[in-house]
Amino acid sequence: MTFHVIPKTALPDWVERLGKSHRVVGPRPLHGQFIFDEVTSAGELDLSYPTTVLPPKKYLLPQREELFTFRGRGGETRLADDGRPTVVLGVHTCDLHAIQLLDLVFAQGNRDQHYLSRRESVALVSIECLKPCTPHSFCKSMGTLGVIDGYDLHLTDLGEEYAVDVGTEKGQALLQGFASVREGTEADNRLFNRVMGEKWPRFPLRLDFDITELPSLLSTSYDSSLWEELGQRCLACGMCTNVCPTCYCFNVIDEVDFTLSAGKRSRVWDSCQLDRFATVAGGHNFRALQAARVRHRFFRKGKYQTDAYGLLGCVGCGRCAQVCLVHITPVDTWNELNRRRSVASASAVVKEAKA
Repeated sequence: MTFHVIPKTALPDWVERLGKSHRVVGPRPLHGQFIFDEVTSAGELDLSYPTTVLPPKKYLLPQREELFTFRGRGGETRLADDGRPTVVLGVHTCDLHAIQLLDLVFAQGNRDQHYLSRRESVALVSIECLKPCTPHSFCKSMGTLGVIDGYDLHLTDLGEEYAVDVGTEKGQALLQGFASVREGTEADNRLFNRVMGEKWPRFPLRLDFDITELPSLLSTSYDSSLWEELGQRCLACGMCTNVCPTCYCFNVIDEVDFTLSAGKRSRVWDSCQLDRFATVAGGHNFRALQAARVRHRFFRKGKYQTDAYGLLGCVGCGRCAQVCLVHITPVDTWNELNRRRSVASASAVVKEAKA
């Protein structure tokens, strides 16, 4: 592996240098938790953070986004443009996998010009996770504990320095002219291999089956009684989808001033777990039961996205498990479906043997 090395002591100078030409965003503490937020100095950053309340997708798909404004009866419109060059520092590998899925979603079919314009202006500096973020993380089971692409720069903590892998020309430009960056040596390479070798045993596999089996497991579990059991517990609050790095459902809102001569159109995050989400013309709700909405969410994460884009819709970050007030989690749900399938299969074998 060929990589660069940045001393940790040089990080403040690098962040200050980036701030002259970019908006710099990174994880910083707030009220006992961590959020991605704009920073002006490295002292505000904590690259060893566990996880953030909201994923970094909010800089690609904002919670509330103005699409365009209009004025006058002639239909004059102006497309909103928030194309500020932005560097997002410290993106965990699970969130990087999530952004790769979003890139596919918004680039296919009717390409989303707002997302793609913003994506073009954002540089991603990811960081290797060397220990589990929280007890709820299951990234190793989901295959998102490591990355080979999708980043502009990728950092690995070597103790006193960071190994820096350059993924794109955009990433190389972020290092251009920074004197403190040096080429990695053979000794750096040995240290890197040791750090990576010590990493993997720290992460447990939390699913009781191989993740490649998940789509087929869900296919055979559509009518499982588990969905009704979870539906009775679920509060339909939408917190799970609000914190999810791969959810992208939105609502579109038009706001017009009192004179009816000007206004704006915005889109805001929405949730398939809210009872009004599936209500259409005539008041018909095609997913009125909470059990159906819970089932839809887990099928979306474990099967539908794979069928459509070849990537799972869950990256194992564990945020939804952290915020769920009634403790509905992907790990428990999918493991229970697997258990019930195994019991059903065993019962079928016994019946066949008796027949």
